[in-house]
Amino acid sequence: YSQAVKVTGAQTTLFLSGQVAYDDKGNPAHRGDFVAQARATFQAIKAQVEAGGGTLANVVKLNTYLTDIRHRADLLPVREEFFGKKMPASTLVAVAALAHPDFLIEVEAIAVM
Repeated sequence: YSQAVKVTGAQTTLFLSGQVAYDDKGNPAHRGDFVAQARATFQAIKAQVEAGGGTLANVVKLNTYLTDIRHRADLLPVREEFFGKKMPASTLVAVAALAHPDFLIEVEAIAVM
């Protein structure tokens, strides 16, 4: 992963709130399936960044919160599906709980365009 990302000449900075896996009714999606929740979470980040006029290449920082650190091994391949081998600067933290007990992952992002 990247220890640091330097940004020069940026005009827009997009700060994304923590993204989670919601279904179309606003309820937690993929209950108990970490990989599916991770994919849905990164898809939500992608959609938010694109709505802001950027791409995932513009993401310079990720803060990832897991309710079980053992999911770390499953997280890395999913994150690579979205970001490839060149990762943004990132932090990974295990937490006791997220906003809903069915959420297994939440990810905040910063994108610079």
